[in-house]
Amino acid sequence: MSRGPGAQSGDAVRAVMVDDHPVVRAGLRAMLGEDDGIQVVAEAAHGNEAVDVVARLVTEGNPPDLVLMDLQMGEGMDGVAATRQLRQRCPGVPVLILTTYDTEADILAAVEAGASGYMLKDAAPEEIHRAVHAAAQGRTALAPAVAARLMGRMRDESTSLSTREV
Repeated sequence: MSRGPGAQSGDAVRAVMVDDHPVVRAGLRAMLGEDDGIQVVAEAAHGNEAVDVVARLVTEGNPPDLVLMDLQMGEGMDGVAATRQLRQRCPGVPVLILTTYDTEADILAAVEAGASGYMLKDAAPEEIHRAVHAAAQGRTALAPAVAARLMGRMRDESTSLSTREV
């Protein structure tokens, strides 16, 4: 069945997982599989592969509803660069960052690249499930610690936010 990006309520979210560690991908696949409303349709080990996989799915008329992207990957394009390219080539496919990196610089770089959300790998499975569904429906999904960091930055009068950050 051919669908456009953005899962509608009742449809399973079709996700592409991007992480350079096979054991992490296997664990994420198992954890996401606990939610009948999420289906992992493809995996990639680095950003270059992710862009190719998503572009192929879009070209075939079966685009994913979401890309779940790690930030730092051993070889090839990192998650920020891949997010930027995906947003240019496949603008209707949201990218949710799922990473261990929570520095302000990492968060802002991902947001500026066009990420729809930012979650940390130490989140509870239920939080990640909710974030996947939210991002696939076009809503912003932020880990509480990430949201607090961004709010702190906005409140800090010594830093100014770009229009995109606001």
